[in-house]
Amino acid sequence: MGNDLDLNLGHKELILHNRYEILSILNDVMIALWFIVGSILFFNESTTTAGTWMFLAGSVELLIRPVIRLTRNIHIKSVSSSNATDDF
Repeated sequence: MGNDLDLNLGHKELILHNRYEILSILNDVMIALWFIVGSILFFNESTTTAGTWMFLAGSVELLIRPVIRLTRNIHIKSVSSSNATDDF
């Protein structure tokens, strides 16, 4: 009722949002895979170093997550601004 939010997005904005959403989901899957494989590699002492590298890769992917969101917001804002000036 009072919590509804109406958004007016153009076609280009929706396409961009969906593309970045897919990229974000793939990044999350990669994070999970790095940490799962890293955890498994920690079970054997001879693969501990490889497991450590997997954890590092997962941590880098965690850093990429907000970069994806920030890039998406900047990209959509630039398209919105471009559409707003095209309307006049």
